[in-house]
Amino acid sequence: MTLDAPAKINLFLHVNGRREDGYHLLDSLVGFTELGDRLVAEPGDDLTLRINGPFASGLDGSDTDNLILRAARLLRDASGIRAGAVLTLTKNLPVSSGIGGGSADAAAALRILSRLWCLDLDDARLSEIGLSVGADVPVCIAGASCRMTGIGETVTPVDPFPPCAVVLVNGGEAVATPSVFAAREEIFSDSAAWSRPVGFDTFVAALQDCANDLSAAACTVSPIIDDALTELTRSDGCALARLSGSGGTCFGLFADSATAEAAVASIRARHPDWWCTATRFREHRVEIQTG
Repeated sequence: MTLDAPAKINLFLHVNGRREDGYHLLDSLVGFTELGDRLVAEPGDDLTLRINGPFASGLDGSDTDNLILRAARLLRDASGIRAGAVLTLTKNLPVSSGIGGGSADAAAALRILSRLWCLDLDDARLSEIGLSVGADVPVCIAGASCRMTGIGETVTPVDPFPPCAVVLVNGGEAVATPSVFAAREEIFSDSAAWSRPVGFDTFVAALQDCANDLSAAACTVSPIIDDALTELTRSDGCALARLSGSGGTCFGLFADSATAEAAVASIRARHPDWWCTATRFREHRVEIQTG
C-alpha cells in the first residue's frame, strides 16, 4: 500500500489565546499541495521504518521518537493489537520546516496502517489518536482545504481554493516550533473572517486581511526566513508571500504555473543552496493506493 503525505500550507495563522496548560489556541486556513512525502506499508512481523529521499539524512528511522513510529505504536496500543509492518518513507520535504512534513507522515501512517491492519477506524478516531502525536496531525488526516481551530483538534472543511500556483522556499535552517512560540510576544489576534473567494484576485485580497502571527518571532529565531520572504516578494507575479506555520518554509502565490516556475528558476540561480520548488494546491484528499 502507498499513501502520499502532502505538504501542509498555513495560508493564515492567528494565535487566539493560550490555555492554562500552555497550549495555544489557533485559527488557521490550511491547504495541501501536490508535492509531499510518500509512505509505503507492507506486512511484517516487526514494526520497522526505512527512510530514503532527498531529505532522508535529517531523520533516523530507528529513532523511537520518530513521529511515524510513535503514531504506529499509539495506533497498536489503542486497538489492542501487536501487528507489525515494514514502512518505507520517501522524504521529499525539508525537516522542521513549517509545512507539516512530520505531522503529514504520522497522519499517513495512521491511515495506511488502519487499512493494512483491518482496523476500520474512521477519521475522527484516527485524529483523536494523532492529536497526542502532534497538533497538526488531525488536519493532515483531513488532507484537504480546511479551517483548523482550537489547539488543532477542530477541523472544518472549506471549499477548494481557486486555481493558482504555489512557490515554496526554504533557506535550509530547521526551525523548532517551541523556540518560535517562546520568542513571540503574548499578543493575541481575533479569529479571521473567511468566505469562499470566487477567483484568484479575491482569494489573495482576502488573505491580505489576515496574517501569520508567528512570522516576526520566526524571523528572530531564524533570520534567513526574512531573506526568503524578500526573495518571494521581489519575484515577478508573486501576489502574496508569507511564512507557513512556525517556519522555516515560506510560500508565494502566483496566478499561473509559468510565472511560478520562472520565479523558482530566478531564486535558485541566486540561492543554489536553498530548497525552492513550484507546486499547486490539491482539490481533494489523496487516497491510499493498493497493488
